[in-house]
Amino acid sequence: MSKSYAVLPCNGLDKCAGGISREVALVLSESTDSEIICPVFYRVADVRYNKLAQEKPLLVIDGCATRCASKLAAEKNLKIAEKINITEEAKSRGVALTQSLRLGENEMVMVKEIINKIAKEQGSPDQESDSISLPESLAYEVYKKDKFIFRVPKNSGFYFNENDVWVYVVGNKARVGVTDYVQQSLSDIMFFTPPALGAEIEQFEEVGNIESGKAVFEIISPISGTITAINERLLEAPELINQNPYEDGWIAEMELSDFASDKELILDFEGYFPVLKRKVDEFHV
Repeated sequence: MSKSYAVLPCNGLDKCAGGISREVALVLSESTDSEIICPVFYRVADVRYNKLAQEKPLLVIDGCATRCASKLAAEKNLKIAEKINITEEAKSRGVALTQSLRLGENEMVMVKEIINKIAKEQGSPDQESDSISLPESLAYEVYKKDKFIFRVPKNSGFYFNENDVWVYVVGNKARVGVTDYVQQSLSDIMFFTPPALGAEIEQFEEVGNIESGKAVFEIISPISGTITAINERLLEAPELINQNPYEDGWIAEMELSDFASDKELILDFEGYFPVLKRKVDEFHV
């Protein structure tokens, strides 16, 4: 691994996930020219760390859903280059985090796997080269309720699940995102936790999450497949989802594994639009 980072880890050392976050940061600092930003000192003496975050790409390592490291980065207006969530990494690997503050064999194996993942992603080709292109012009059907406007794309290739997640399919590839109903319901979206590149996702499994001051929303995949790209712009600017969830605010891209079967359990525009209207009329405030 040649790339070095400014590493901002979780400060929750009273939890296993926080301990793993710290260990990943230590290994990176010992094996590369990466430097650790101490979250405690950063709150009281930020001049040195601001300079460090400007000189090196910022790697944020959150321990759990509280996302203390991400929130500190947002508070300091830092540009996040990469983000890791230890709890999500453990879940994807089937590792049950213990209550012990001492890292055991399973936790140390996970540390090595995360380091290897970071190194592998450094050598990955530019994911934009195979990125999916949406139609030049999206046609929307609009439903209004009070001051709120909810749009749903009508173009061929768009499908939806009843969890208000859309997918646009082109051949054996797909792009996934959340609908207007989600972003309107959450209001100002502040954090985005992406899925791992290369992760194999089953239909109706979580494919990342987004968070506002109101709630954390788990993004339920309408399809099964392998993650080939994430919208890295959302790491720095999750508000793009509020601005346009169907275009700049997309979540991830996938290579499909069994769309013929998946399609039977999701909705096209004609099927989803009545679902949206019912939800808006019954639940939206």
